[in-house]
Amino acid sequence: MTSRTLGIYGTGGCGRSVMPVARTQFPDDRLVFVDDAPNAKQCNGAEVLSFDDFAKIDGGLITIAISQPAIRKILAYKCTAAGLGFYDILANDLIVMDDASWKSGAIISPRSTIGSNVTIGRHFHCNLHSYVEHDCVIGDFVTFAPGVCCNGSVTIGDGAYIGAAASIRQGIWIGQGAVVGMGAVVVKDVPAGAIVAGNPARSLTS
Repeated sequence: MTSRTLGIYGTGGCGRSVMPVARTQFPDDRLVFVDDAPNAKQCNGAEVLSFDDFAKIDGGLITIAISQPAIRKILAYKCTAAGLGFYDILANDLIVMDDASWKSGAIISPRSTIGSNVTIGRHFHCNLHSYVEHDCVIGDFVTFAPGVCCNGSVTIGDGAYIGAAASIRQGIWIGQGAVVGMGAVVVKDVPAGAIVAGNPARSLTS
């Protein structure tokens, strides 16, 4: 099998945490960091390429290790315009139950679970020790920080950010671009663009 070049876009904390997961998943491929303005040739032992140099590689694939949904969306369109394809980084201990699916560009970290009949959009980030339970529908460019508990039949709109250790009650709807704060306990629907925090979660934007 011919070795491929796989890029991880971003040398920040997200990218550096993802690289070891990618090495385990793709031991025979060349894994590099991609940065718009690299200030070093290496990061944590991996080569760092500029975006322009990476885009010249024939058959190069990339995933975007930037936790902020809005920035990830901008960079995804940039990558598509440059003709780059996307790939998923999936932890080797990821548990995926029946009839679950997600679109390209996902990063799913160790100790995570995707439940049965879950549908997930493009460029999903699911950080350490998080789960998505049965029958959830999750949009594009959604981020789960570590330890998110997303219970069954939850709907989450595009570009939402769910903070570390947040818990979402079954059947809740979270709107596009909403932010759920760290440790929040979400027991009511969250409007698009709202910021909520606390137990129970309350709006910080009204």
